[in-house]
Amino acid sequence: MKRLLATLGAVIAAVGIAAPAQDAQAQGKTLTLCWAAWDPANALVELSKDFTAQSGVNMKFEFVPWPNFADRMLNELNSKGRLCDLLIGDSQWIGGSAENGHYVKLNDFFAREGIKIDDFMPATVAGYASWPKGTPNYWALPAMGDALGWTYRKDWFARPDIQAAFKQRFNRDIAPPKTQAELKDIAEFFQGREIDGKRVYGAAIFTERGSEGITMGVANALHTHGFKYQDPNKPYSMEGFVNSAASVAGLDFYKQLYKCCTPPGYSNSYMQEGLDAFKSGQVALQMNWFAFFPGLHKDPNVGGDRIGFFVNPPGPAGRGSQLGGQGISVVSYSQNRTEALQYIKWFASADVQKKWWSLGGYSCHKAVLEDPNFASTAPFARDFLTAMGEVVDFWAEPSYAQLLLAMQKRIHDFVVADQGTAKQALDLLIQDWTKVFKEDGKI
Repeated sequence: MKRLLATLGAVIAAVGIAAPAQDAQAQGKTLTLCWAAWDPANALVELSKDFTAQSGVNMKFEFVPWPNFADRMLNELNSKGRLCDLLIGDSQWIGGSAENGHYVKLNDFFAREGIKIDDFMPATVAGYASWPKGTPNYWALPAMGDALGWTYRKDWFARPDIQAAFKQRFNRDIAPPKTQAELKDIAEFFQGREIDGKRVYGAAIFTERGSEGITMGVANALHTHGFKYQDPNKPYSMEGFVNSAASVAGLDFYKQLYKCCTPPGYSNSYMQEGLDAFKSGQVALQMNWFAFFPGLHKDPNVGGDRIGFFVNPPGPAGRGSQLGGQGISVVSYSQNRTEALQYIKWFASADVQKKWWSLGGYSCHKAVLEDPNFASTAPFARDFLTAMGEVVDFWAEPSYAQLLLAMQKRIHDFVVADQGTAKQALDLLIQDWTKVFKEDGKI
């Protein structure tokens, strides 16, 4: 690490002292930026044309479909590959990538270039950039803010026959839910209902087992019911927090939502399946990442006035939304580190961040999010801002993959496969996680 940081120091000195020479050398250089293949990546391609025009550095992009993204990129990092100069990696990777030397530490670079990490929303700095958590050690710049939110069929809610039937059943007007309980009421109301001659269903939620789907989905219920990963006063002490009565209630709630209100055969579904169900008119509600909302709003079949958005509603323990999103890092094995750092500096500017939001990316910069007019810039902007103020992330430990696989299994076995009780599932999860942390020397 000392040699790595010494090299970075030399690079930073070159950036600061020999800028004209650097610009000349940059001509003809090409950076490869790696990320997932989705709508925001297309927006970044468009945005990055400005960087090439200003710097003379060409950009290549390696975008990998989400189901394969983690395996592909983590294998690339672990093999010390040189494919990626810049990587927009998931928030959970930050611990392992920092401790294993995959990412360049950016503190000295930020200081020299006048990049202020405080210009970015605190939740995104904590989630996407820092390791160890709670310390001012930065391995990424917040790049793509994201959280789990909800879409709903606004046009269905507006139908007089739907409004009358809902009010008769629940003695209140149908509207975006204000609580988790109201969310379930709405999903149950639409389950199996006929609309325009077509049978529809309540909600598309995450149930996928293979990567991270059901863990991300259940988090929206767990956090709003009172689940905690650990004792806040005793790190890695999980008994009575992961398996508390409140946590059990949250897990039971998610299973009830799955059993009562999802489309038939919806046992292994994640982002794309949710989008498909909503776009095809199968469901009234859809859980998904805010990153997809711009595209949904433009959809010719369900977009425009037909669609509405809402932030994850509170539960008995209050508010909480699962954190998504990523930071952008310089890969330590890059042979173009100087130019990669140049890209980070460019991307960090307020003007670039404003354009990033306008193109469909989710900026984490306060100059964008704290603008008085931000809430009016998109129909989902206000909810996004609310969500980013209440997000909770999964473990970002270096062993996060083992921790994630354990949770995927325990939650899916209970929610989808009907194995055991919620309490038993969470008790077993504590056993799994305790084993991992013991092997890591954390407990």
